[in-house]
Amino acid sequence: MASVHFDAFRAEPRAYLTATKWWIKRKRVRARGQFAPLLSQSPRAYTLWALRQEQEERSYSRPDAVCPIIALIDLHGGTDPKSLALTQQNLTMEGLTPLVIGSPETPTLAAAIAHIDWTANPWLMPVRPGDRIAPSAADAYRAAMASTAARIIYADDDQLIGRRRARPYFKPDWNGELFRHQDYLTGACIIHATRADLEAVTVDSADDGADWATELVASIAGQGAPVHLREMLHHRRHRPSPRLPARPIAIAHDLPPLSVIVPTRNRVDLLRTCLDGVAAAHYPQANVIVMDNDSDDPETLAYLAALDPARHQVLRHSGAFNYSAINNRAAAQAQGRLLCLLNNDIEMTDPHWLAILATQALRPEVGAVGARLLYPDGRIQHAGVVIGVGNAAGHAHRFLRPDEEGYFHRHSLPQFTMAVTAACLVVERDKFMAVDGLNERDFAVAFNDVDFCLRLNKRGWQSLYEPRATLIHHESVSRGLDRDPVGAARFAGELAALKRLWQTDEIYDPYHHPALSRASEQFAVAL
Repeated sequence: MASVHFDAFRAEPRAYLTATKWWIKRKRVRARGQFAPLLSQSPRAYTLWALRQEQEERSYSRPDAVCPIIALIDLHGGTDPKSLALTQQNLTMEGLTPLVIGSPETPTLAAAIAHIDWTANPWLMPVRPGDRIAPSAADAYRAAMASTAARIIYADDDQLIGRRRARPYFKPDWNGELFRHQDYLTGACIIHATRADLEAVTVDSADDGADWATELVASIAGQGAPVHLREMLHHRRHRPSPRLPARPIAIAHDLPPLSVIVPTRNRVDLLRTCLDGVAAAHYPQANVIVMDNDSDDPETLAYLAALDPARHQVLRHSGAFNYSAINNRAAAQAQGRLLCLLNNDIEMTDPHWLAILATQALRPEVGAVGARLLYPDGRIQHAGVVIGVGNAAGHAHRFLRPDEEGYFHRHSLPQFTMAVTAACLVVERDKFMAVDGLNERDFAVAFNDVDFCLRLNKRGWQSLYEPRATLIHHESVSRGLDRDPVGAARFAGELAALKRLWQTDEIYDPYHHPALSRASEQFAVAL
């Protein structure tokens, strides 16, 4: 562990010393949050994690009836004999039956199909030459096979660089939206496929298509949710690259009326920029409800009075700032089929943002849709919310730059999440009302969006992160941060309520991973 700390200090001494300072001052949560991404950057961090895992004894229940697992090694694309031999040896030692597609005996997928004993009810594992599986992989898969009706079971994987294992992908549980843009199953899964399934992906007897495994996985994944084994079972030579989404997306036809709700207090400079961005959005029918929370600045009051009443409705909301109550009151009066909750410190740079979010929010299985938000300096402020970070909830990939790879490009890919921020959130009004809106009593300021999204999820309306809508967030500029004793006490109460209602200090986010640090928003290996 000392060597990992040394690597972290050598790479970023100032950041390391800052984290050390907070640790000495007993600000342990803050210190862990700063240490985690620094330590995970060490090339020895994952090696240390893997050594610890190998020292843990694992036992798996052995099913009475064991279906065979046939490893289909695809030679299309070429290989060297040594890599193939090592893969065959590894698979055989782990009790799998290797079948080489592209060999003289089975030159095509069609030929391989004829060599499989389908009466034995086999599972298939597509792999590439050079790949290996962990010593526990076969037992782990067989135990899972006996306890699930799913037709795909997948596991985590890392990459073989020479003899070194690196770049671990601790994967999310099944995330159908993410899978549309990133195939994180093929090459690290077993499939309960039939002969007809394989024949359906056979292109022709000449080459059978080099991408048959991807087609097979995609077709069966669409028939039911695959099961995730949160174990590092595959060591791969190559991974498929993510498919970065086209932009803008295909906008829905006949977008319905939408009501934008903007709470505000003074700071007319921010509000003007925000409302100008809404007005410039390419959206057919959008009206704005400005919720004024006791503005007393003359310039702000004059600006509000001059707003076009055909597009803007200004409602006064007096008293202590309660973000939940303000939005609930506006939602009750909104006429749009869709609601957009929007902070007054949001700046728009693309006119398509609102139509993109609305298109996704109209999907029947989707609840709240959140945008990618950037700090003014261009770094990411919000790319979805991860439950359990800091034993509460944290913004995924915070401080990363959009053009960086980050954690397997996840910040650039649309995906289901457990929650999104209400700083810019679109949801159908009926769904908002069905869960009674935001929780005014427990979450006046913080975590109201997290609680709201979790209640939507519970009803079957999954939260979705949409990076093709990217905006700038001047976070908390107008309201300020909660550094005063009253604000700190309120925040502590809201944090306690989140833990009480949702056990965020105990549960793992299914779209995150137990092997990733709960102290970091940057998907760092937990050490």
